[in-house]
Amino acid sequence: MSRPDHPTPWRRLRHRARTMATEHPRLYLPFARRKYPGPSPEVISAHTELVIDGYTRSGSTFAVYAFQLAQPRPVRVAHHLHAPAQLIAGVRAGLPVLVVLRHPRGAVLSQLAREPDVALADALFAYRRFHTHLLPWLTGLVVADFEEVTTDFGAVIRRVNERFGTGYAVFRHDEQASSEVNALVALRSHLSPGMLGFESGTVGQAEMRAEARRLARAPRDGAPWLPSADRDRVKDALLAQWNHPAVRRPRQAAEEIHAVLRARTGQERTVDGAGA
Repeated sequence: MSRPDHPTPWRRLRHRARTMATEHPRLYLPFARRKYPGPSPEVISAHTELVIDGYTRSGSTFAVYAFQLAQPRPVRVAHHLHAPAQLIAGVRAGLPVLVVLRHPRGAVLSQLAREPDVALADALFAYRRFHTHLLPWLTGLVVADFEEVTTDFGAVIRRVNERFGTGYAVFRHDEQASSEVNALVALRSHLSPGMLGFESGTVGQAEMRAEARRLARAPRDGAPWLPSADRDRVKDALLAQWNHPAVRRPRQAAEEIHAVLRARTGQERTVDGAGA
């Protein structure tokens, strides 16, 4: 996998324009509903029961699959839009909203490895703006960091239940359950309607598992969704760009907004866990 030395000015302008458009629910969500009619990503609607989203490459795929696997029935989840507008709309609607948060180095380098036409400075710009636009809405959100999502997602669901008065089943984050989630994430590149519908709560577990068994035997098209050795090598090469003095200011700005939201996860554990 290679990257262009300099993404074209048009591509850079388009990326920044999309970044800013996704911050405004009234502007972006009607467009998203036309562009993404389903089954995934799922745009918030009158059917939505829960919103799970975050900046791209932050662990929302793992969170969505782990959540749905834990539930006794499919739950209508708005997810994978990677737009602040969706999270803000969820808060405004009074829905349970979960934001998955990842340190900018992990999220952005993973993004650039997957999207070689995105410039590092533009990804940092997008990361900072995504999370900055959530600041006024933090009291209506549960924030979970990438490490907790991928190692103790049951605790995340408990915080959602405590914060919003919901009764969602808690994910049992053991080796078997985690392996099943990772296997489903790995199959996502098939873009199977059954698998994608399971994410959104329109397909049940029995149908999803039958589809997963079929896909496991089928040739795989496209790039894997889980980290690979090739992708890790690309990210290692990107570290030189990450540490370059030319991006010091946008890098620091992204790290600072991450620290603000990361502190929110600690506050939730202290407040929501009191007396539990």
